[in-house]
Amino acid sequence: MNRICQKRFVSETGGFTLLEVLIALTVFSVGLLAVATMQVTAIQGNALGGEFSQAVALVREQMETLKTTDFDSLTTGTTPDSNNPIDENGNNGGIFTRSWTIAANTTHSRMVTVTVTWTQRGIPHTVTLSSLTRGGGS
Repeated sequence: MNRICQKRFVSETGGFTLLEVLIALTVFSVGLLAVATMQVTAIQGNALGGEFSQAVALVREQMETLKTTDFDSLTTGTTPDSNNPIDENGNNGGIFTRSWTIAANTTHSRMVTVTVTWTQRGIPHTVTLSSLTRGGGS
């Protein structure tokens, strides 16, 4: 009699039902889908972050050029970069558009604003840097 109880206990808990397997597969699939979505979002975020870093470098490079220019050479108005659109090195043929505006602030200084714009996935982005300068590196 003891053997019959042992057999019945073993045979009743011998495996998983089809419904349990399907539920486990569904939960696993939802988890994998969430991980894949996070991965795609992370890749897109990294690409945008890289583009922002490149745009900041382009803005700073042009600002330094303008700040070291002789004061009398800083003509007021908006000037587009002659290489537009530019790449991350400022050469012709990239995704960035750079321009700068020089406004007379006083007789001894100019307000310089450099702007870089680009579009990623249909969304426009802009990086702008403004500074007062007296030319000649100050």
